Amino acid sequence: MITIRPAAERGQVDFGWLKSSHTFSFGEYQDFNHMGFHSVRVINDDEIAGGGGFPTHPHRDMEIITWVLSGALEHKDSLGTGSVIRAGDLQRMTAGTGIQHSEFNASKTEPVHLLQIWIFPDKRGLKPGYAQTNYPAAERKGQLKLVASQDGRDGSLSFHQDASLYATALSPGQSVKHTLARGRAAWVQVATGSVTLNGKTLKTGDGAAITDETELELVGVEEGESLVFDVV
Repeated sequence: MITIRPAAERGQVDFGWLKSSHTFSFGEYQDFNHMGFHSVRVINDDEIAGGGGFPTHPHRDMEIITWVLSGALEHKDSLGTGSVIRAGDLQRMTAGTGIQHSEFNASKTEPVHLLQIWIFPDKRGLKPGYAQTNYPAAERKGQLKLVASQDGRDGSLSFHQDASLYATALSPGQSVKHTLARGRAAWVQVATGSVTLNGKTLKTGDGAAITDETELELVGVEEGESLVFDVV
């Protein structure tokens, strides 16, 4: 079964320096009908204006993943990490027992577009941690690239949950397939462009919950990027 979460039905906030669309209930957007999907709790589609950003704030007991689509995001945290996250970069922050961080647009003039994802960890009280790596566009073009997983296989970033996150960039007519093992589910999030998912059209910002399916096929309609979450 495939249940589409249309982009237009997401929660919307506009603070001037930040425009954000919330797939699931978050912050000022309270929606008890959309509280997450399995271990995926948050998918926020953020555009931060030049010079804007989030001042230092705390997190705990959450795996926080940032996927930059365009522009650059500057990160600092209480572990002493300082980095700039650019398009094609994936950041994983294990909040664990507690971490503080700030995120600002690295440019004073150009916007940065990103997806911020929160995933429940498989246990509470983990040691805080940080990791970041880049996945070149060529590795995602026309294929599903594993970018995060519980065991860190195939060069993916590891995180603390029985889940796998794939990224793909599809041109019109290009297709990828993914097999779901028995008892597993999936979420597809279209970041840019449009695709068909098992024949159903998904446009920019649309998401889809997939249960009781054995195989997913994504076919590019308009050039763009999508993420696929394989979850238990």
